[in-house]
Amino acid sequence: MLRGPEDERGPAPTRHDPGVTGNTQTHLDANPQPVDPQDAAAQASAAARWATPGSHDELRAGPGGEAGPLAPLWQDFFGALGPAGWADLAAREQRIQRRVREDGATYNVHADPSAAAPTRAWPLQTLPLLLGAGEWAEIEAGVVQRARLLNATLVDVYGPQTLLKEALLPPALVFAHPQYLRPAHGITPLGGVHLHHAAFDLARGPDGRWWVLAQRVQAPSGLGYLLENRLVVAPQFQEAFSALRVQRLASSFQSLLDALLRLSPAGERSRVALLTPGPLHETYFEQVFLARYLGITLVEAGDLTVRGCRLYLKTLHGLERVHVLLRRVDDEWLDPLELRADSALGVPGLLQALRAGELVLANAPGAGFLESPGLAAFWPAVARKLLDEELLLPASTHWWCGEASVWQAQRTRLADFVVAPTFPASANTQGFEPLVASDLDHDERAALAARIDADPAAFTLQARVRPSETPCWTQGVLEPRPAVLRVFALAHVDEQGQVGWRVLPGALTRVAGRRDGAHDPWLSMQHGSASADTWVVARGEVDQRSLLPQPLTVAELQGWHRTVTSRAAENLFWLGRYTERAENTVRLARVVLEGLAAAPTPVRGWLGALSRWHGLVGEGVPDPAGSPQSARVFERALVHALPESAPDSASVGFNLSALRQCAQALRERLSPEHWKLIQEVDDHFEQRLAEVVGGPGLAARPWASGDVVGVLARAGTHLAAITGAQTDRMTRDDGWRLLSVGRQIERLDMLSHALRTGLQAGVQRSDEGFALLLGLFDSLITYRAQFQARREVLPLVHLLVLDTDNPRSLAWVARTLRDRLRKLARHEAAWVKGVTDALPAPEQWSLESLGSLDAAGRHAVMEHALQDASAAARDLSDAIGLRLFAHVTQADRSVWQ
Repeated sequence: MLRGPEDERGPAPTRHDPGVTGNTQTHLDANPQPVDPQDAAAQASAAARWATPGSHDELRAGPGGEAGPLAPLWQDFFGALGPAGWADLAAREQRIQRRVREDGATYNVHADPSAAAPTRAWPLQTLPLLLGAGEWAEIEAGVVQRARLLNATLVDVYGPQTLLKEALLPPALVFAHPQYLRPAHGITPLGGVHLHHAAFDLARGPDGRWWVLAQRVQAPSGLGYLLENRLVVAPQFQEAFSALRVQRLASSFQSLLDALLRLSPAGERSRVALLTPGPLHETYFEQVFLARYLGITLVEAGDLTVRGCRLYLKTLHGLERVHVLLRRVDDEWLDPLELRADSALGVPGLLQALRAGELVLANAPGAGFLESPGLAAFWPAVARKLLDEELLLPASTHWWCGEASVWQAQRTRLADFVVAPTFPASANTQGFEPLVASDLDHDERAALAARIDADPAAFTLQARVRPSETPCWTQGVLEPRPAVLRVFALAHVDEQGQVGWRVLPGALTRVAGRRDGAHDPWLSMQHGSASADTWVVARGEVDQRSLLPQPLTVAELQGWHRTVTSRAAENLFWLGRYTERAENTVRLARVVLEGLAAAPTPVRGWLGALSRWHGLVGEGVPDPAGSPQSARVFERALVHALPESAPDSASVGFNLSALRQCAQALRERLSPEHWKLIQEVDDHFEQRLAEVVGGPGLAARPWASGDVVGVLARAGTHLAAITGAQTDRMTRDDGWRLLSVGRQIERLDMLSHALRTGLQAGVQRSDEGFALLLGLFDSLITYRAQFQARREVLPLVHLLVLDTDNPRSLAWVARTLRDRLRKLARHEAAWVKGVTDALPAPEQWSLESLGSLDAAGRHAVMEHALQDASAAARDLSDAIGLRLFAHVTQADRSVWQ
């Protein structure tokens, strides 16, 4: 039977080990003495609660529950802070929280379905955790060794598989793991580097030693948040940061980039991108933040394509080669051709590009099985085999229940453990949140034991861990809270191509949201833990290198342009379209509610047809041109459909929701004010409409058309502000031009259709219809200013069709479309000419012919021209999608026989 040697499993926990929940004593020092107001360290000591007995106290560098002087590092910290700094701690805390909000630092919480909002501000503690140079050297050596071990293990498991053949790793823990990837067998990454960065969760035990709790090697998160913590906290304690000689982080990030470039087939000329799962991912903020800091392109799967075993970025101006891909997408989702066929997060053919040696993928796929807690007891023997070394950092005690004798030996002690899943959830394995067995009652523990009996390999027992406690500033008190460090090992490649590892001198420290740890075994951010900056004292000189780019030359600036990926381009295009579409539906709904009751029958019929065409009402709603009762039913149906946000609707609510989704995918391009306006119009419209007419969870209320019109008017004001932000607050680059093209396509289609159907219905023949038509074009005031009370077709056509000074006229829209497209696709003149030639040319139209009537009394010439204009708008949208977003030409769509 496969088993890790008993002496490698670490000491067994005691029966009464309370883990991170611990004893919640909150004593301050007994018999307090008068405190010198000029001694900040003494003030801090007096304000510090004792750590939990049985834990390690980081503030006093000794056992918890005992009074004592502050540790030397903390004395130096508060000494540099001084009495004024101590008195200013509350203000500094406020400045830190304000900076977090200004940065937009967020964390998406999906683990708690009861959370009021899935997105919350990044929780950052005021005080850092301090580590001396000597103890950091021990951590550094142990983490480097672990990184070497894991990379060597991957080389073996996906190569000769000696560890499996010699039973040093249980095949049941490897082959049964859903993240062991058979398609990755035999792939040799460039330079033989499977892991370019790895994360290790460490906790300091009661004896002061550091223990490994877990390791993250697929797509470890935290580097961006670690950097955000440093950039926010360090400036608030600049005196202490300098006095303690805290090591800086930039050189480690630069070393990671250098390693990736030296492994790349294109060397320093390589394009580097960061693959994100998208805005809904829990750590999306840090992915955006990290990409900006490293100066690399943030991409989603839709931005990339593999052609000829090479990876390309789809941009507005064609395909650009990608040589290095940092990824935050988990293994099984990376390539729908060879892994999960239902993945929309991966790139078809990605593994083939890796197999062909045309891509550096960091990390290489297939490492996920290394994260299984069931493997913890086997690493010492693996280290002896692969490295001929003893492990420097021990792991917390684990028992894999797949070993029958182990489970039977520990079954009666189940209450002493955390029960963790050996494998993550998949089609073949069960998954669950780690369970603190002592939190369960007798019957629940018996049921858990029965579950383990039924499938023991799926369960791993972990010893309760009591991490050290670090001081957190809480309302004038230094409260000790359990803390776990996430330390990062980064691959390093020297100029001769030799591969090694270095540890980033800092960590993402997670601290319990409450002193008792909130019953979370490993202090996860999803369950309410907070974070703290981690300061490592430099052993020698502080590294002063920076990742700030070198100054650009005049020649570089003259050729400078911002790359617009096809995904960003498509979102900008639809941001423009949904902004215009939302404005159109809001305006149409207002026109209907304000004018339906008094309108003649033909006008009511036209308004009903327009409302159906725009999706404001369903097909089964009676025609408002019928009886007065039909008009009232139509009005009620329109009002109750306004907030509808289902994908198959096209209501105001749906358009506002779609606008928000596009904006969310473009956060890095939008000003905070622009984004806030889009959030507010979506939130406030639904909320205020529910207050007027009722909504989900609310009883229906009697309402008046005027109240609903007021809600629509408010939404229209918001949308006007959004239009202003897009017009006046965005750089006129290719992305903005595409946004404008999207707006003008939507406007051309809507206005052409509205005017054509209005003329066909003869709405211009009545005062009410004439005014409503001008209202839909948002040109009523302009018309009255120019032509007073004249209700004539020729001035109407002049203003709405031919006036190039009116941004709502078809002539202005068509001319703007041509100008934007010529600048947008300036390198593809032939394509631009082809798509713009099909657009209407109102400047060539004759006012006389447009205003003339045929024998049937219809404006046949104008109606035909308007119908062609609507069709041209839709055809242009399709052409842009194929050429600029999908990069598909006619030849690409042909099928080989």
